[in-house]
Amino acid sequence: MIKKLRIKLIAASMISLFLVLFVIGGIVGILNYKKIVNDADRILEVLEENAGKFPQKFPTERKDGRLGMSPEIPYESRFFSVLLDENGNIILTDTSKIISIDTEKAMEYASEIWEKGTEKGFLDEYRYWKCSYKGQIRIIFLDCRRQLDNFHNFLLTTFGVSSVGILSVFALMVIMSSRIVKPFSDNYEKQKRFITDAGHELKTPLTIIEADTEVLEMDFGENEWLQDIKGQTKRLADLTNTLVTLSRMEEGQNSNMKVDFPLSDVVEEVCHTFQAPAKVQKKNLDSTIQPMISMKGDEKAIRGLVTILLDNAVKYTNENGQISVILEKKKNRMYLSVFNTTEYISQEQILHLFDRFYRTDASRNSQTGGYGLGLSIAAVTVESHRAKSLQKRRMKNH
Repeated sequence: MIKKLRIKLIAASMISLFLVLFVIGGIVGILNYKKIVNDADRILEVLEENAGKFPQKFPTERKDGRLGMSPEIPYESRFFSVLLDENGNIILTDTSKIISIDTEKAMEYASEIWEKGTEKGFLDEYRYWKCSYKGQIRIIFLDCRRQLDNFHNFLLTTFGVSSVGILSVFALMVIMSSRIVKPFSDNYEKQKRFITDAGHELKTPLTIIEADTEVLEMDFGENEWLQDIKGQTKRLADLTNTLVTLSRMEEGQNSNMKVDFPLSDVVEEVCHTFQAPAKVQKKNLDSTIQPMISMKGDEKAIRGLVTILLDNAVKYTNENGQISVILEKKKNRMYLSVFNTTEYISQEQILHLFDRFYRTDASRNSQTGGYGLGLSIAAVTVESHRAKSLQKRRMKNH
């Protein structure tokens, strides 16, 4: 339990950190990318207004009065343009402001943009802008290689720093989580030790009370008061033994040597045992057990698990209700299912079915017997065999 608590704490911390870093990195990355696009579009807009060239007097102030671009941009920018007629035939190319693109390459780029039919976007590392010019089409390409390289380097740096940060926090959480859960671990261990010690201490007085009751019965004969004392003493002794058993199972003290045994035979025997009680209570018990299924585990514990599930099913199934047991093997997995119809059970109650002393009957009616510990023992048994429990429900309303 404590180990699972540590794992959940570490997992929650790491997932939270990952989401925070992902969101922050994503927002910053999107803003940087938008800035690259906006800056490129502003330059292309100037080139469009001046027939694919920078003006003699570069605008350092925008039309709306806000600050424009740096006057150094005409000397830093690398671009080329292609002029086409209305049918997409290339009329003229201008590659004088870029060395890496020749006339043939410029024509290839222009033809590809013409086929795409888009007005602007990215083609490789070039931001392009299609505009009309005196009844013709001009496509201007701006080299954004440096800006895009910086952007990619930013993403890689962010990813690297975030990865180092996540790994560092993970290492710290592994170290610190043991200290964080230590108070819970100590309390949990004290609780289990108290239950075990108290169980052992209660056994002696309960044995004495039971012996004294038998002596009184021999001296004064049977009467309802002595029978009541014997019944309640037995009930308390059963509860004590169950608590001690559960505590030992959680501590791993009851982990007997696991051996191969015929699971199909065990389930079939337990089902046969409950056929009579189910029939007497007018409840239908059906079983579908695939033969020749065996498993490696604690046979006694598994038999107890099936017994607990069937006892619980018979106890809480409504009259004329249905109980079904299915054991099957699919691929390399074994599936044991115990199903029963019952009165309505809320989702909140289902979440607590495997808690100690929990019973759906809030009044804790003694007619159904039990202490609310059976499913807790079943859950511990499942855990000790590294299996998984799936809760499904099918309820009948009255």
